[in-house]
This record gives sequence, C-alpha cells and structure tokens, in this order.
Amino acid sequence: MSDRSIPVMVNGAAGKMGREVIKAVAGAEDMRLIGAVDLNPDCHGQDVGEVLGLGALEVPVLDRLEAMLAFATQETEPVVMVDFTHPDSVYENVRSAIAYGISPVVGTTGLSVQQLQELAEFADKASTGCLVIPNFSIGMVLLQQAAIQASKYFDHVEIIELHHDQKADAPSGTAIKTAQLLGELGKSYNPPKVEETEKISGARGGLADENIRIHSVRLPGLIAHQEVLFGSPGELYTLRHDTSDRSCYMPGVLLAVRKVRELKTLVYGLEKIL
Repeated sequence: MSDRSIPVMVNGAAGKMGREVIKAVAGAEDMRLIGAVDLNPDCHGQDVGEVLGLGALEVPVLDRLEAMLAFATQETEPVVMVDFTHPDSVYENVRSAIAYGISPVVGTTGLSVQQLQELAEFADKASTGCLVIPNFSIGMVLLQQAAIQASKYFDHVEIIELHHDQKADAPSGTAIKTAQLLGELGKSYNPPKVEETEKISGARGGLADENIRIHSVRLPGLIAHQEVLFGSPGELYTLRHDTSDRSCYMPGVLLAVRKVRELKTLVYGLEKIL
C-alpha cells in the first residue's frame, strides 16, 4: 500500500453501516484504516477486524472519539472521519473532527438547517472539507434527478419513505433532500382542491418545502426505500428506489472519502461530487 494512501477512521464502527464502511475501506487499495470508534461496550479494546469477522486489522475499537481524533492528528497525510452514529451526537462529532483538522464524511442524518449552517461556517473558518450525504446510493441520486425532470410536467407530488424500525429520525434525510431539490425549482406544488380535515393528526404526512407532503413508514423487514409520486388527471407517475443490501452505499462512501480532502468547506449531497 502506498505511503500516500488515505488514512480513514470510522465513528460508529460496530453499527450496521459502520461495519460495511470498515469492510469497504479495508478492501480499498488507496485507503488505510487507522481507527474505529463505537460506544458498544462489548467491542471496546477488540480488534475491529475480529469483531467483523474479517481477520485481524490491528485496529482496536475505542470508545472515546476525542482520543481517536487526537491520535489521528499524528498522521502525515490528511485524515478522513466517516460518521455513521446517531442524530443526537452527529453535530458534536463533526464539529470536533473539524476542530482537529480532520475531514468528516457524514452519513448520519438528522442535522437541522441551523446546525448545517453552523458547521458550514466552522468548516469555512478552518478551511476544512466536510461532506454531509443524506444518501450514498448512486441510484437515489438518479431518482432525484428524474424527479426534477418530472416536476416540469406535474404540479402534484408526494413523497413516501420507508425504513427499518431502528431508524431514529423521521422523515429521512433523503426524503427531506428530495423535497428541497423539488422546492428549489421555483414552483409550488399541490394546489388545494378541497379544504382538508385530518381526523388523526399527521394523517396527511409532514409538510416540507413548497407544500410537498412526506410520509414516513417504519417497519422491521425494511432497509431503506423511497417513492416519489407525481399525479395529474388520468395518470400517476411513480419513481421508486429500493435498497436490498447496505453494500450499495459503499461506492458512494469511498467516492466521498476520496473527494472530501479536496474541499475547503461543507458540501451537502452526493450529487455535488459526482
């Protein structure tokens, strides 16, 4: 492996996505896994490769992010932190990484608009790249681009997102991003035809940008799925993306790891680096 390989640390290493990232980074010829952080006490001190069944990687699982960030600053090459943790901790995780001069690639959703703005300002001052990616799937980016094209011809649209029952935030960051992309096109959707009454609060979903409704489903057996439904008299146009295995996100994660060190600010969305 080249001495100029990209050093990568993974925060949330023992989670479902963290495990996939560890495998992908360990298998990438131009990357080098230097750290793994997770709060699961069953993993602490163990070799992360042994925990994942990959064989020894000589990288122990730590439970303190600050300690790992401090250790990572000893690297001669700029370090990337991939974060798949929890909405409650992601803001502080990202801010801490930037403070140490380490470039975050963030897959954890749940950051508010204000938090994103604050992190962007902090990254600007530090001249440190940061990528916040609601969805690393190339297929999802293509769905969003198709939705943008369809919006030219349809005035009615709703979004349904379906995820596993361990997802903490709703709606998903991907659904919010899709609504934002459609809302940036200079039109408002779903002109009212009747005065609606919700017999159960929330029955019509959450209201996003430009009057776009988002509906969230949480069930065991699901992974990550999204539908964008466009309607007009006499027809329904449906765009749908289904995830059957989390490995589909790894090409996008590895691309982000390779790109983030070229940046000097925060960038939101995978489509910005494709």
